Amino acid sequence: MIRTVTGDIEPDQLGVTYSHEHLVATPPPWMAAKDPDLVILDLDAAIEEARMFRDAGGRSMFEASAWDYGRDPHALAAIAAATGVQIIATAGFNKGLWFEGRAGDWPIERYEELMVTEVVEGIDGSAVRGGVVKFGSGYNSISAAEERVIRAAARAHRRTGAPLHGHTEAGTMALEQIAILREEGVDLRRVAIAHLTRNVDPWYHRQVADTGVYLCFDQLSKVRYGPESGRIDALIALIEAGHVDQLLVGGDLARRSDLYAYERGPGLRYVLETWIPRLRAELRERGSDEDRVERIVQALLVENPRRYFDFTEPYPCR
Repeated sequence: MIRTVTGDIEPDQLGVTYSHEHLVATPPPWMAAKDPDLVILDLDAAIEEARMFRDAGGRSMFEASAWDYGRDPHALAAIAAATGVQIIATAGFNKGLWFEGRAGDWPIERYEELMVTEVVEGIDGSAVRGGVVKFGSGYNSISAAEERVIRAAARAHRRTGAPLHGHTEAGTMALEQIAILREEGVDLRRVAIAHLTRNVDPWYHRQVADTGVYLCFDQLSKVRYGPESGRIDALIALIEAGHVDQLLVGGDLARRSDLYAYERGPGLRYVLETWIPRLRAELRERGSDEDRVERIVQALLVENPRRYFDFTEPYPCR
């Protein structure tokens, strides 16, 4: 069972899926004032982007805006109703830099109960329920509050069966996050780690993949962080190392300048219309035949998301 903002669906209904996006989001007010490019609150623009994604062949997406990132469950339900796109909403938190000013002193139990409520009952008092539990950490560090959130997310996952999604800042601290989840008894096959494309280090990627987690290759099109070739090379290296079944993709287009509906940026059609064709071409250039190319693309966009976003049975907490 996969939980979307309009209800639960069977995994076979998920279809072509982006595994990390933002439709309606804003950071805390101090950050929004500092970097207004991060403020994407226009519902009509979000609907336009979701329609372009749908028209490019997309069916579903994980909308990764959390408690501290201006999450709006009512807007997500409206977008889904207007476009038919199946949207998975986020329970939990993004990173300490954004939540510690309001919730940094909470104990593990309070974080945990909020996450469970968001998955089981609804987000912010709405009927929209979260389909993923999110946690995160800062650049090259995990604060005390972030560690409590990670442990709370692990316990909320074990109580609800919702998959876990880890934000990394610039692709750092993935192995440290995983170590905490392991201490909490989490089945690491139920975890995805995001933003490792900001740390294009094939050796590090292999260490992460060897733990059994999913790696979300996102921030596609963001050449400010490095050329697209680095992300594609790193992805293909993991495929050749035998980890094709652990890979997810998404754009993580969270800025006005990223989105076509705001500033004519690449937008949510980019991955399907531009990036996937390039990946196909590069796989062919490296010797893959057509059948293998299509199996890889199907794994990234359909089969792996279908497995990852599927709830597991709850398993007892310690």
